[in-house]
Amino acid sequence: MKKLENRVAYITGAAMGNGEGIAKVLAKHGATVLLADISEKVFETVKKIKSEGNEAFAYKVDVTNYNDVQKSVDDAISKHNKIDILINNAGVIRLIKFLEMSDEIRDFHFNVNINGIWNCSKAVLPNMIKNNYGKIVVMSSVTGPMVADEGEVAYATSKAAAWGFTKGLAREVAKYNINVNAICPGFVLTPMVEGMAKETNPDNPQEVIDGLAKGIPFKRLCKIEEIGDLAAFLSSDESKYITGTQFVIDGASTLPESAAIV
Repeated sequence: MKKLENRVAYITGAAMGNGEGIAKVLAKHGATVLLADISEKVFETVKKIKSEGNEAFAYKVDVTNYNDVQKSVDDAISKHNKIDILINNAGVIRLIKFLEMSDEIRDFHFNVNINGIWNCSKAVLPNMIKNNYGKIVVMSSVTGPMVADEGEVAYATSKAAAWGFTKGLAREVAKYNINVNAICPGFVLTPMVEGMAKETNPDNPQEVIDGLAKGIPFKRLCKIEEIGDLAAFLSSDESKYITGTQFVIDGASTLPESAAIV
């Protein structure tokens, strides 16, 4: 029996990047995956997962809109009877220095990266509490809680908040047999990182990605499927006694004491 067989997983930001990697791995382990994303590309991603013989369904959802989220969750529960796993993956980043950032862009980060997690958790939790079972995985980052670069103040703030949310919610719902944990990736080869590379060096974004890889002891960026492997562990009963914890997956990029000593 596969470790996620008979489980239903709702995954946000699942059209591409980390969300796509997580959906693919959870489906491989037997979960029925519900992919939620604001992008129409989510329907293409579902088709790919289905082509591999797995159960997948798509929802076009804006995680910043609670009513939109609740509608999709209600529909999912009516069709599948439950949601066992929630992966709060949807996230955004814009590299803009603090004094140059508009309130609109600041709030864009907070609305997606913080309110999105809040909305999805609030919509899914009543069903988990009713079933006395649930796994919630929050996508935080090493950026914010551990490190930061120029232009990342809004993003870092939102990801540090995600870490705090994880701990607070984990304490509240442990009595319902619900685990809440956070994943803190370093650099993963996703469209988001590729977008950051283009913002940094529009003429040669690959040079930026190669430079990032050189600074990582493993000499490469993480693969989306490797994020999926960790998410699958946290979504399974293999992690049933783990909650309120953050898992760093960064290829040891935050480990060196000094970047000047190699």
